[in-house]
Order: sequence, then structure tokens, then C-alpha cells
Amino acid sequence: MDIETVRVYCLSFPHATENVQWGNDLVFKIAGKMFAVLVLEGASKYCLSLKCTEEKFAELIEQDGIDPAPYSARYHWVAFQSFDVLSEKELKGLLRNSYDLVFEKLPKKLKAQLG
Repeated sequence: MDIETVRVYCLSFPHATENVQWGNDLVFKIAGKMFAVLVLEGASKYCLSLKCTEEKFAELIEQDGIDPAPYSARYHWVAFQSFDVLSEKELKGLLRNSYDLVFEKLPKKLKAQLG
């Protein structure tokens, strides 16, 4: 995968939006809540970060090239040093799961409005 593939995939989720934050990070959100962050350029050692379950977080950070995400690890976010740390299928599954986790935490009224 690469930046554009991740971008297109994230934007394929219902009501997903993107915007540039913190200088050079492309942030993907559902109803204003982040579910993935792509580093577009700069000195970061990471290219992508996303939310996962507590169990998946513990499993993923045991792998080379995947670390607890700076500033957000306590919320079970992981950061990838490169896109090829996992297969495309695995990475897409994690991105979808991240979106679903964030969507599920939205207030009932907001979820109903989004459909």
C-alpha cells in the first residue's frame, strides 16, 4: 500500500472525511472523530497510525515496525514505520476496524443521523 491507496480506501467508508492537521498529517475522521492519520512528509519515523482494540494493540506492538503511537497509545493507537509491515489485506482490515471502533463510540443520536 501507499499514501494514495490508504487515502482512497479510508474515504470509501460512509461519511469519512479528510483534512490536513498538524502541518503535514492527513487525518481521516467520522463525525469529527479521528480513525486514521497518514504522515504526508517530514521527519516522522511513522507513515500511518490507527486505532485498534486493546487485544490487537498488544499483539501488534510485538511486531517489528509497529509501535505504540506517540501521544495516543493510551487509547490503543498504533503507528507503522512503513506500509509493508503488514499485508495489504491485513492493513485494510485494521483501517476498517479502526473506523468501526470510532463509529461505535459516537452518540446514538449522531449515529442515527448518519444512518
